[in-house]
Amino acid sequence: MIPNKIFIIGLPRTATTSICVAMLELGFKTAHTAYVNKCFEQAQVIADTPVFSHYQALDKLYPNSLFINLTRELNVWRPSIRQLLTRMLVNLQRCDGGFNPIIKQAFNQTFTGLSEAKLADDEYLNICYNKHQNQIQQYFMNRPNDLLSIDISHTGSFLKLRQFLAMHALVTNNHFQTDDKCRGFKHINIGGKVTAWQKIKHPLKAESTRHGKIDKLSFV
Repeated sequence: MIPNKIFIIGLPRTATTSICVAMLELGFKTAHTAYVNKCFEQAQVIADTPVFSHYQALDKLYPNSLFINLTRELNVWRPSIRQLLTRMLVNLQRCDGGFNPIIKQAFNQTFTGLSEAKLADDEYLNICYNKHQNQIQQYFMNRPNDLLSIDISHTGSFLKLRQFLAMHALVTNNHFQTDDKCRGFKHINIGGKVTAWQKIKHPLKAESTRHGKIDKLSFV
C-alpha cells in the first residue's frame, strides 16, 4: 500500500527546508509549512509548522503515513533556534495580532513558557529539544518502519532517506540507483535566514496559504 503522506516532524532549525528541497527534486509535491486544508490535501510531503507539534493528530487523520524525524547536534541547534525564537518572540506572544494562530499554538506548545530569560538558558532549549525527541521515539516505539530519523549533516543521511523511500516503494530501484538530479542535501537558510523556501520556484511546490489567508484546521 502506497503511504498516504510523508510528514517531516523535526523541530525548526533542524534542516526542514533542506529536506523539503530534496523531496521536491526527488519528485514529491512538497509543502514547507501548511496552513490551509487544500495544502494538506494536495501535498504528499509536509514539514515544519504545524507538523512538528501536531504529528500525532495528523497520524490519525492520515493513516498509513510515514514520518521523517530530523535531528541536530544540540550545540549547533541551540544558537540557531535561539536566533529564530528571539526574532519571533514578540509576535508569538501578542494578543492583538502577530503570527497566525496556528504558528502561535505550534511554537508555544513546543517551547512552553517561552520568554527572553528562558531563551538565554541552554538547559531550557535542551529540555525542549529532548522532550520532542523522546516523545517521537515513544510514539513510534512499536512502528519502526514508519519512522526515519536522520541528521542531514551526517555522511550517509541522504542514502538513508532514499533507502527509506525505496523500502516503501516511493522511488523505484532504477531511480534509487541512477538519479542524477538530487545527489545530496543542499544547505539552505544558512546563517539564521529562514526565507529561502519562499524564493524556490518548482512545479511540485505546494502553497502553504491561500493568498496569505489560512483555514481553521480541524486537528489544531
